[in-house]
Amino acid sequence: MISSKDLQKKVRKVVSERRFEHIIGVKDTAACLAMRYDVDLEKTLVAALLHDYCKDLSDKEMLSEAKRRGIPVSKTEQKNPYLLHGKLAASYGKEKFDITNEDILGAVTWHTTGKPNMSLLEMIIFTADYIEPNRRMIPGLEEIRAMAFLDLEETVYLINLYTIRYLESTVDPASIDDHTYETFEYYKYLHNSKKGA
Repeated sequence: MISSKDLQKKVRKVVSERRFEHIIGVKDTAACLAMRYDVDLEKTLVAALLHDYCKDLSDKEMLSEAKRRGIPVSKTEQKNPYLLHGKLAASYGKEKFDITNEDILGAVTWHTTGKPNMSLLEMIIFTADYIEPNRRMIPGLEEIRAMAFLDLEETVYLINLYTIRYLESTVDPASIDDHTYETFEYYKYLHNSKKGA
């Protein structure tokens, strides 16, 4: 598997300056979370560096690359091809960089929508992508940043809560990926269990 140092150089060559700043913000945030939750640091760095490797592809390129690679495309992804960038990045990671670790590939695949019952690494990349320092201040971000170092499951619940609230107020709810709702319901159940509801 490629080292995080080598991967950082490769990523730098294919993404925009703005995207690279975000990726480094995610990498640094994920590293802090990995140390907090005792998760393998190198695996975390590789997943963080790879997560947006394909984000700068056009919608057309994402759809054609997904087809070429045999990646199933849902109706929601067909309408919003940017949702494919995690799956594509995981596929590129396998092919170009010999990344075979399923936890890394899962963290890259699910970093946008999340999924029920995520591993620690998956939750770390999902969270770091949302809270990294370059993100503009949005409702709930301070609360989420504070919670990230206390309870990752609760953090994932809060991220999904605020994301769904925002999306439902700005776009057609039918265009929101099913995985986002499934993730929310799963972590909402855990949230309510902890609260004794």
